[in-house]
Formats: sequence, C-alpha cells, structure tokens
Amino acid sequence: MPSTKKALHFLGSALATTVSVAILGYGMSTEWAVSKMLCSGPENIFTNGSANISYELFYGVIARGSCPVFGGEKTIQVFEKLAETGGAPQILHGIVITLLALCLLCSAGSILITLYNSVSNPYQTYMGPIGLYTCSSGSACISFLVLILYVVNVQLTEMSEDLVKNDVGIVSVNLKDKTSEFQVGYFLLIPYMVLSLLAILLVYLFEHAAYTHRQEQQRPTEDAPKEIMMY
Repeated sequence: MPSTKKALHFLGSALATTVSVAILGYGMSTEWAVSKMLCSGPENIFTNGSANISYELFYGVIARGSCPVFGGEKTIQVFEKLAETGGAPQILHGIVITLLALCLLCSAGSILITLYNSVSNPYQTYMGPIGLYTCSSGSACISFLVLILYVVNVQLTEMSEDLVKNDVGIVSVNLKDKTSEFQVGYFLLIPYMVLSLLAILLVYLFEHAAYTHRQEQQRPTEDAPKEIMMY
C-alpha cells in the first residue's frame, strides 16, 4: 500500500485533472467566438448592412441586418455548413474538434493512472508517474495547439465570410472590415492547460522528495566518518 503522503499527492493530481475536464466540458458547450463584418449588395457604393456570427463548436447563430436587403437570425450547425463551403476552414475546425477529443481522452487516462497510484505502487510501469506525465503533458500541449489553430481559423481564413455568403444564397454580397472577439469557451482552454500542468507538478514534487530521501539513505561509504571506515 502507498504511504499517506503519496496517496494525497496522487489524489490531488486526480482532483486537478477532474476539475480541468469539467472546465473543458463546459467550454466545449458554450460560445467560442463572435465575428462581425459590414455587408452590402453588389451594386451598393456605401456599406449599409452588417452580419454577425456567434460560434460555438457545434452550433452557431448568423444574424444579418440589411445584408444585402433583408435581415434575419438563424441557428446553424457549424460543421455541416462548413462542409458545404469546404476548404481550409472545414479542415481546421475538424482538427480542432478532434484535438479536443484527444484532450479529454488524455485527461481520462491521467485520472485513471493517478487513482490507481493512490492505492498501489506501479513505479516502474507505464501505469506509474511516467504514464501520468505523458497523459497530462499531452493534454497541455494539445490544448495549446487548439488555442493557436482556432485563432488561425477565425482570424486568418474566410470562414465567417463563407458562412454568411452561404446563408445569403444566390444573391451576391460584399463583405469587409471583419472583426472577431473570442469568448469564454475559447479562454477556458487556459485554465484547463494550467490544471493539467498542476497535475504533473503535484506528482513530480512527491517523486522528487521520495528520490531525495532514497539518495540520503544510500549515501556511498566515502561520506562516512574515517573512524567508522577503519572498522
């Protein structure tokens, strides 16, 4: 059976990972970004309309005002609409969702490993601290990659413009001056990443203390007093 100190460190790590999963789960269900742009018909010299898109991961809301003539608000399935427009936005959005699923999978692995270590001592196997380091560092690195890819997709591609044009239909529109703001769902990736690193730190602190203690107990004989070595 593991010591009380070890059990507390690993249970603390499991708790940190569990909280991170809850945060990520909530983040995946709420709004990630809002894009706004000016809109006009093909023959309009001055821009007189607007279009806004609110993004969740799986659903979104397109709101058009005088774009190009009439307006309206409609809920869309993001990936389904991106499949209709195609191109890089569809690929990047698919990668983001896949990576988030991998984050959840890695976090689940971290929780199982830490709970197992709180009642056992599998130090030399992949079910020991090495397994935890792998899973939790994987979660942190993947979530950081998601932060970058999502910004690229919203800011640098024409995802929003393509979705508005797809919603308008056969009528041609001119879209310009796009601005994007990221929302709570996107920023919740940061505490998820921090908690994944905290899970590693809690176990590392215990491992480092245990290693130091073992080293002190196994000091070489040259550190012993000379009078003891004579006998």
